[in-house]
Order: sequence, then structure tokens, then C-alpha cells
Amino acid sequence: MELPSTKPYLLRALWEWCCDNGLTPHIVVVVDQYTRVPREHVRDGQIVLNIGQDATGHLKIGNELIEFQARFGGVARQLSVPVGQVIAIYARENGAGMAFELESSAVSAGRPGLEVAAESSHEPSGHESPPPKPTGGRPGLKRIK
Repeated sequence: MELPSTKPYLLRALWEWCCDNGLTPHIVVVVDQYTRVPREHVRDGQIVLNIGQDATGHLKIGNELIEFQARFGGVARQLSVPVGQVIAIYARENGAGMAFELESSAVSAGRPGLEVAAESSHEPSGHESPPPKPTGGRPGLKRIK
């Protein structure tokens, strides 16, 4: 029997660690057709999302999906991110966190209920910065303000 991925458990643990220590958890997501995020904030196929308690509503870090509400340019949006598309979680204030390998999108393809994301508001939020570009070799985290 194949054991489930440890990634969602690690994401929940690091999210809790950040919140317990007054830090702001961010995730770096490689956007694919199953990722429901505001497309106007995607840079180089990635998006960095603040998943802190003050920035999200109804946050659920499940084993398959991370789902929550967030505001972009004052407009509330419902976001849905496949856990396999998360490549890092880190604390904004000090960069402490963990990087992950990108999981195959083929796993997402067979999951019912996932919708293709095509959010279409073009209001800039004014606080987004481009996500880090992936590099070869050893995974690393880069602090993004």
C-alpha cells in the first residue's frame, strides 16, 4: 500500500508554526489549469500567496487542495490550489520555511470537482511582487517583500 504524501501535513505544520510565532505564512504556487487564482497576479507561471490568518477567510489546508477566500484590489476571491502545485511555504518576515518538489499534474487531471481557473478582474493590488524564478540544483528559499 502506498502511503499518502507528507506534503499537506508539512504545509499545515509550518502554517501553524508561522501563526503561533506571529509570522506571516506565504506559499509559492506553480499555476496550472487546476489552480484557481487571480491570473493577473501570475508571473512566470507562479504566484506567491499570503495564507496568514489576517489575509484569508475560510482557510482549509486539505490533503488535496488549499482553499480560501482572499481580497485582491479590494475584491473578494475564492482561491483553490492543488497541494501538489505548492513548491514552498515560508515566513515573510525571516524566510524560514520549506521548499518542495513540484508534483505531477497528471495526479490532478483525474480529480473530480476541480475547475479550470479563469479569474478575470484586472485590478492591480499594488502589493504583489514577482515570485522567485526556479533554479537548478539544490532547492532554496528567497525572501520576497
